[in-house]
Amino acid sequence: QVQLVESGGGLVQTGGSLLLSCAASGRTFSSYAMAWFRQAPGKEREFVASISASGVRTYYVESVKGRFTISRDNTKTTVSLQMDSLKPEDTAVYYCAGGSFYFKTNPYDYTYWGQGTQVTVSS
Repeated sequence: QVQLVESGGGLVQTGGSLLLSCAASGRTFSSYAMAWFRQAPGKEREFVASISASGVRTYYVESVKGRFTISRDNTKTTVSLQMDSLKPEDTAVYYCAGGSFYFKTNPYDYTYWGQGTQVTVSS
């Protein structure tokens, strides 16, 4: 079992940066691939980025490549999402998720979920 708690969301202007963090409990954290998803009002939950259990491999949705960076620290059982050059279309609730395979982008492939943190980018 893994419990996830996100933090770091907030309001930022276009072009600004935010660092999202996800703290995980449970001794099996290093066994799971981790991902960030987001959901805007009226839209489906969307894959943003993922990282393999070891942290060696990462995967991003095309729209955030070059702007977002996912990382993890297995000793501290945390996963982070550094978001730079933010755009209004990045506005959403961001969720941390844990699953078996980092290359999976469907929310149904992820077992563990945090409660989400709101990110709002003003124009």
